[in-house]
Amino acid sequence: MITFDIQQPDYKLAEQAQAKIDNLNKPKGSLGRLEELALQVCLIQQTLTPALRHPCHLLLGGDHGIEREGVSLSPREVTWQQMINFTRGGGGCNMFCRQHGFKMRIVDVGVDYDLTAVPGIIDRKVRRGTRNFLYEPAMTEAEYERAIGVGAALVDDCAAEGCNVVSIGEMGIGNTSPSSIWMSLFGNIPLSDCIGAGSGLDDEGIRHKRDVLTRAVANYPMFHFEYTADDVIRTFGGYEMVAAVGAMLRAAERRMTVLIDGFIMTACALAAVRLCPAARSYMIFTHCGDESGHRRMLDLLDARPLLSLGLRLGEGTGALCAYPLLDSAVRMLNEMNTFDKAQITKYF
Repeated sequence: MITFDIQQPDYKLAEQAQAKIDNLNKPKGSLGRLEELALQVCLIQQTLTPALRHPCHLLLGGDHGIEREGVSLSPREVTWQQMINFTRGGGGCNMFCRQHGFKMRIVDVGVDYDLTAVPGIIDRKVRRGTRNFLYEPAMTEAEYERAIGVGAALVDDCAAEGCNVVSIGEMGIGNTSPSSIWMSLFGNIPLSDCIGAGSGLDDEGIRHKRDVLTRAVANYPMFHFEYTADDVIRTFGGYEMVAAVGAMLRAAERRMTVLIDGFIMTACALAAVRLCPAARSYMIFTHCGDESGHRRMLDLLDARPLLSLGLRLGEGTGALCAYPLLDSAVRMLNEMNTFDKAQITKYF
């Protein structure tokens, strides 16, 4: 099994970084959350003059066996259709990547369709969709390890190009279902409180989804007693989600800043932190979406999201939208004058 050596940032630098922020020519604390972001990036990069280099966006695709149970309004063919659409630049994530200068990697980790002939899609397929976890674990241990490794290797590829900030998005019809179960089991929260409309289920659809997922968890008595984080992730996860976990852990190991998107990527962040708690320090939570339970899952991670725009598209769009705030925080540190340099009397 691949392992990660993730170290907490050295907080000895925090006092110096805060002093620099406080002595910029502004009232103390007047740039609010930007000041908190600046401090976090200083600690991640272990410098008082951080820089954001070659931002990369990983768009990971995979299908889910549980989709066969009618837990999603959208049919599974939307996964591969959207993956092809992304190669043509037509998705929401494409637009925001162009706007903010991200290099996007479109990766097939487990799509139930042959995409090998499609230019622009990186083939890292573990299997054509996970198994239906209503009846059996979503993936084998070997598949789980492979998916973790896919995510880690993708981050290594980004780092080789000089990248030090990565965002991650997903495309996988049905993936709010495993996300809800991860939230429930990792957070010790009733499953019914973790289930929402996904791509647009009505009340009856939500009731059906709740019934299916409740029966699924009940089919694994182990989850009423002792179990490991790996057990939860492997039994219910998607290949694209597990690859995202691997990507987050490798990015933290390499001291990169990780932008966390909406409900599904927050579930992946929760899984990553359960595996390696130190990874939390490298994560910036970008927004709180409309999916039921997202706010509660953010609370589990003691996360304060930067945006609240009613987003629920996925694809990493919220993370990309929030990137300019991170850029502003870094520019504040590097481009604002201090009181001394500006020859302004300190007025706080």
